Amino acid sequence: MGYLRFLIDNRLFLLAGFLLCFTSSFGQTYFISLFAGQIKEAFVLTDGQWGGIYTIGTTLSAVTMIWAGALTDRFRVRGLSLWVMVLLALACVAMATVQSAVLLVFVVYALRLMGQGMMSQLGAVAMSRWFTATRGRAISLASMGFAAGQAVLPIIFVGLMLTLDWRWLWIVAALCVVAAIPLMQGLLRQERTPQSMSDDMQSVGMGGRHWTRSDLLRHPLFYFLVPLVLGPSAWGTALFFQQVHLTEVKGWSLASYVALMPVYTLASIAFTFITGWAVDRFGVKWIVPFQMLPFGVSFLILSVADTIFMAGIGLVIFGIGQGMQGTATTAFWAVFYGTRHLGAIKAAAAALMVFGSAIGPGITGVLIDWGISFPDQMVPISFFYFGGAALAGLGIYRYQRDLPVSASV
Repeated sequence: MGYLRFLIDNRLFLLAGFLLCFTSSFGQTYFISLFAGQIKEAFVLTDGQWGGIYTIGTTLSAVTMIWAGALTDRFRVRGLSLWVMVLLALACVAMATVQSAVLLVFVVYALRLMGQGMMSQLGAVAMSRWFTATRGRAISLASMGFAAGQAVLPIIFVGLMLTLDWRWLWIVAALCVVAAIPLMQGLLRQERTPQSMSDDMQSVGMGGRHWTRSDLLRHPLFYFLVPLVLGPSAWGTALFFQQVHLTEVKGWSLASYVALMPVYTLASIAFTFITGWAVDRFGVKWIVPFQMLPFGVSFLILSVADTIFMAGIGLVIFGIGQGMQGTATTAFWAVFYGTRHLGAIKAAAAALMVFGSAIGPGITGVLIDWGISFPDQMVPISFFYFGGAALAGLGIYRYQRDLPVSASV
């Protein structure tokens, strides 16, 4: 089945996945970091202090995700998304009104938990559970919500900064989330739910069984994959979180750098679709180990880039990695561990990912305060990516033999 026919036949569910991913934008680092300059000025914070606040809030959200993410195994996406979106809108309002640096920790916590955490979790689990043979294509199409948010929202909100105070822009963000609620509820009036799925619709993982989260945490493969889950989140988050600092060090304007986001997004979109097709055609085990390599190459290029053009090349290659990672990793959990307890399993991975997004800004912010610029940090980060790729490849090579013969791998 081609992408177009697949999209037409499953448009309601795919659009719901797209909307979940898009709405997560308001809790994603690339959006929050647009306001880094104003936040640091309003609360008189250094790069390290702001990074520390972000790290604490995001770490708390990672811990909460271990429990909250498992709710996707128990409740319908339609009902759960309603409450998550309401809470995300309230978090946006809180960012618009917060007056204390201490309370800012809890605002960041709420934005990260509801945005990057739960909205992304809902989108990923829904696509992985609702689709089996076409899982790769479903994930890639829904992931266009992430790409659309990264391409459009920074440009719109940076432009609005010229006429509106930054706090009012968070009210605008809250209104956008509220506007998405009735659309989501309408799309999922006849939802494919975990409760409605019969046992023969569930796909099994390694050893021909359904893995629980405790099984996952006792199995060596998960630990082979820790750098692969942690790295893109930690250092990719840092790349967007430190974009104001990066442009200042390089002598670029923030507007010029943000204008590169559509190019980055086009690369991400292209490789999201390519990866979705490749996962369905060749199997996820052949894709996952290679998704770290573009990240490493992009950081090497950005570390030495001295023009906006070179920055664009680096971001394009980074977008290739994002496109591969967003689709392949999501499909990986369903293929290797089954779908019955996918919400709890994905929550463990999501918690690790959110924790990565917590430590990335914190580590890089402290190093900046110590006089080590972010471009200088990029070279060792690139080797972290390359090492993570090798480790993941070894783990998958060892344990892929335990997959059932009928598995779509």
